[in-house]
Amino acid sequence: MALSKTQLDKFREQLATWRKELDDGLNQTIQSMHQEEQTSFPDPTDQATVETDRNFDLRIRDRERKLIKKIDQAINRIKDGSFGACDSCGGSISVKRLQARPVTTLCIDCKTSQEIEERTRID
Repeated sequence: MALSKTQLDKFREQLATWRKELDDGLNQTIQSMHQEEQTSFPDPTDQATVETDRNFDLRIRDRERKLIKKIDQAINRIKDGSFGACDSCGGSISVKRLQARPVTTLCIDCKTSQEIEERTRID
């Protein structure tokens, strides 16, 4: 089942909006870190708390950076016409799945199989 132009346009808009929100959050984090660098804490506990919070923020931003890469790849798949096709079996990814996770590259059956295989390797 091929997606209509209207559906593709909606996904493109959703992905672009999502990417902009992530970029804005990244820029805000960078600005706040520059402001914190100028602040000195005489109490080591306060300094440790700030550094812990900064590390947590950096881990979140790293995950968001990876998500931005997936968003860019999804936008490129929309452009080249492969958006909505499963990378594993070549079948169609359901619209509901794409609405829930527009950066997905696997249909629900292939994703389920992949997760079962991963659990089997861990156990």
